[in-house]
Amino acid sequence: MKVLYVASEAVPFAKTGGLADVAGSLPKALKAQGVDVRVIMPKFGGIPEEYRDNMKHVYDGTLNVSWREKYVGIDEYELEGVTYYFVDNQEYFNREGYYGYDDDAERFSFFCRAVLNMLPAIDFWPDVIHTNDWHAGLVNVFLKLEHMGDERYQNIRTLYTIHNLKYQGVFPKDVMSDVLGLDWKYFNNGDLEFYDAVNFMKGGIIYSDFVSTVSRTYAQEIQYEYFGEHLDGLLRSRKDTLFGIVNGIDYEVYNPATDKYLFANYSKDDQDFEIFEKKCANKEKLQELLGLPRGRKIPMVVMVSRLVAAKGLDLVVRMMDEILMHENFQFVLLGTGDKIYEDWFKGLAWRYPNKVSCNIRFSNELAQRMYASADIFLMPSNYEPCGIGQLISLRYGAVPVVRETGGLKDTVQQYDKYANAGNGFVFGNYNAHEMMYSLKRALSTYGNFEIWTKIMRNAMNTDYSWSGSAKEYKDLYEKLMAH
Repeated sequence: MKVLYVASEAVPFAKTGGLADVAGSLPKALKAQGVDVRVIMPKFGGIPEEYRDNMKHVYDGTLNVSWREKYVGIDEYELEGVTYYFVDNQEYFNREGYYGYDDDAERFSFFCRAVLNMLPAIDFWPDVIHTNDWHAGLVNVFLKLEHMGDERYQNIRTLYTIHNLKYQGVFPKDVMSDVLGLDWKYFNNGDLEFYDAVNFMKGGIIYSDFVSTVSRTYAQEIQYEYFGEHLDGLLRSRKDTLFGIVNGIDYEVYNPATDKYLFANYSKDDQDFEIFEKKCANKEKLQELLGLPRGRKIPMVVMVSRLVAAKGLDLVVRMMDEILMHENFQFVLLGTGDKIYEDWFKGLAWRYPNKVSCNIRFSNELAQRMYASADIFLMPSNYEPCGIGQLISLRYGAVPVVRETGGLKDTVQQYDKYANAGNGFVFGNYNAHEMMYSLKRALSTYGNFEIWTKIMRNAMNTDYSWSGSAKEYKDLYEKLMAH
């Protein structure tokens, strides 16, 4: 089975969000399952020199972007057994950052056309092209509208994965002719039209054979108006070919037994008391580093998050003062985002200097240390397509407190002391008091060492490595090829 995986970013080459983690990890896991998978992405200027300097140049040519003729190059690089291709055009991709430019429609339609046009040059004819998010949505459109006259393309199937429905790639309608070079009938019939604009993601959904999301619950949620971002009707019409597969995380990267950033390494193979002791050792070092009072018996609640409304921060803003006044714990935050939240958290740290450390930045090193030190990981999202924070927290034995939505619902189960089942604490409604009661329940349970270590053990024994998800993707590819 041959699969071409199309994404705008992939670790370790370029990253702005969770898509890059998936594109860097899933192909490796698919390779281990025997899939001949290759990845293609833009050759951004920000790709580290150690990779850029060692790429093999495999193709030079030109590509039409409507009435423009543009240079296109293809470079190749192999990493951990996976071949990566990079679409090169310095005018489009050699810039600061990856997205947010006025010509993004032109840049990423160029990328999508290049993906298909390069197949003869590299002589790789995939059974499945797996496209991701709006940046790659037009691959599905161009395949059906521009390449079906070529028998080499006719048997290629497409899977389109939505990582976050909120970001759809919506552009003024004049891009139809000026950039995409497509007949206006594909706008007028609604295939690409979206409130009198052009929507790349909508096109990707309509022209793909199968559609998937990054968790089972999110696949159901986006068929409802509240989560559907004005595409819920279209997604309901695709419900028979809409699938949800939970993301994994790279268990080699996120491994408390080998993580070089930790003050003390530990493993799920250790005894309960050893894990607890080593987490306490990490906690005390982190307290010292952040200027908080040292104390291994003080429960530590952490958040590692983008500071945006979707992450449930309005609930935190509403209740955190009250919880801190009445409960003995420390709260540590790491992240950047909207200024209104950044300023609020700075104020929280000012009001509770002995209980709160708010770090308005991002650091992988600090994030890893926080997961290892945390007793409780708070993630009260309004919506969450999958979520990576709770998966890392489970791996590191930081018990999650989450809202029951999207991937959080699929990966965190309420602890049941009678059955000794469950790996966290869950609340259902997007309600500040429900979040508070769930967090207080976790804090009170922390006082019972026997029960707490059982929850911690359940968390660490939960397997969200990529192996299971990769098997699900492989099965879906096979189903797609037989479709």
